[in-house]
Amino acid sequence: MRKLLVYLKDYKKECIFAPLFKLLEASFELIVPLVMAAIIDKGIGGADRGYILKMGGILVLLALIGLTCSVTAQYFAAKAAVGFSTKLRHSLFAHIETLGFSEMDTVGTSTLITRMTSDINQAQSGVNMALRLFLRSPFIVVGAMVMAFTVNVKAALIFVVTIPLLSFVVLVLMALSVPLYKKVQSGLDAILGHTRENLEGARVIRAFHKEEAQTEQFHASNDFLTNMQMVVGRISTLMNPLTYIIINCATLAIIWTGGKQVYLGVLTQGEVVALVNYMSQILVELIKFANLTVSVNKGIACGNRVQEIFEVKSSMPHEVSEKGNSSPADAENYVKFDHVSMAYQGSGEEALTDISFSVKKGQTIGIIGGTGSGKSSLVNLIPRFYDVSSGRVSVDGRDVRDYDLTALRDKIGVVMQKAVLFAGSIADNLRWGNGDATEEQLWQALEVAQAKDVVEKKEGGLAFMIEQGGRNLSGGQKQRLTIARAVVKDPDILILDDSASALDFATDAKLRAALRGLQGEKTIFIVSQRTSSIQFADQILVMDDGRLVGIGTHEQLLDHCEIYREIYDSQFKKEDGQKGGEA
Repeated sequence: MRKLLVYLKDYKKECIFAPLFKLLEASFELIVPLVMAAIIDKGIGGADRGYILKMGGILVLLALIGLTCSVTAQYFAAKAAVGFSTKLRHSLFAHIETLGFSEMDTVGTSTLITRMTSDINQAQSGVNMALRLFLRSPFIVVGAMVMAFTVNVKAALIFVVTIPLLSFVVLVLMALSVPLYKKVQSGLDAILGHTRENLEGARVIRAFHKEEAQTEQFHASNDFLTNMQMVVGRISTLMNPLTYIIINCATLAIIWTGGKQVYLGVLTQGEVVALVNYMSQILVELIKFANLTVSVNKGIACGNRVQEIFEVKSSMPHEVSEKGNSSPADAENYVKFDHVSMAYQGSGEEALTDISFSVKKGQTIGIIGGTGSGKSSLVNLIPRFYDVSSGRVSVDGRDVRDYDLTALRDKIGVVMQKAVLFAGSIADNLRWGNGDATEEQLWQALEVAQAKDVVEKKEGGLAFMIEQGGRNLSGGQKQRLTIARAVVKDPDILILDDSASALDFATDAKLRAALRGLQGEKTIFIVSQRTSSIQFADQILVMDDGRLVGIGTHEQLLDHCEIYREIYDSQFKKEDGQKGGEA
């Protein structure tokens, strides 16, 4: 949490003025018991109505000054706390954007969302409370003891015993509760994770009739969170009764001691009332300090969790390395894999093993293989979504690790397996890769992606508003729009990662024909489960269990690659059989 305080550096003035005005308010508050003592001893004791009215006016003036100081302090504290959380949230989001896929997979989406929202809000609340009360409460407590000594030394000794005892209770409860608040937030992560999975997978859960099992899992996580909150709550609730017992015992001691001294004429009745008021002020401030402790403890625990994300360093720095220069020998191979192996973080085995092939500029490459054979892992290495464990992936004769990430990905257009669209108009979504694209370029890209008729039928055309996640579009419509988005970018390398799986055969064939028309200087990678989608590629890569088991044209692979022939036969014999049955 301490490292996060750097985000308060632009609010130094507010961080000084907020506690300063609170101390001013506290100073005026400490004068009130003395004024009350004077009213009791001189005004009421002497039946002097004029004196009572005069001192009453002073009390009203003190109240108004205190209120002004309090409002001013709250303004500065709120400005600093909100500014702190705003800068922290911006910085955290920017840091998350720099993380590679490996770090995102390890940390988890639900955890990042919790820390971006709930944790930063708790840290903001902690900063606000600390600026307002962190100095005020101790100042009142110590100030009340000092003022008590100005009234009567013997009675003030009760304060000397009471305050350390109260401080000990507060510190012990703080030490017990701080670690538990971190566990509470971890439980909240688990709850958010279950909720997110269930909402996204609602159709799957209902299809397999797993509602009860998922409900039980959610209840288990919810019960853990509830139990942790109850434990923390029980510890925190000890604060008030323990402090009340100590304060009330101290008040009894003051009344007992003060009563004797009034009888002996050492103290006046007003001074005894002032001492009791000072003890009451200590009680009120300790209750405030208890609330402050809870809020600050939560803020510290949440701030530490946010700091943990900042300490996760990306395995893919954006800085450009000077070691990689294009060499004439490699320049003719636009994309080259040289004995590449790759393993996902935390995985015991390799996802890809010893992959070697080269692609010339303008070629179309098909990639096929069974589920889990490593097709997506292979193409994810080209834009450097993941790094190789060994070997080398090069683009235009240069190792992808030697590129600035922005420069590398500017060359590449990727259409993911899962079609992702964002809330906004169709035009806004298509311009993600090229913000300056004209409407004519958008319609051309839609025509290539076989999505022109989809957009023309929508009310408003390109201005049609897509809901979050593309909820108001079908799977095939989303896939075609994501393909169009990549085409609008006009990249040197276009990667289609099984992005036509929701399209019918006729539309898929039209899409392939349109992509062939794009070829020229574009290098295209098509990942597919269908041999019909890739059989016209210049080269076809056949993957099996993370290994490259075949490379060549469609005809060459039918002759020499058993796995490719099995995939082809399983698809085309089935289709021939269906046609024969229909005849």
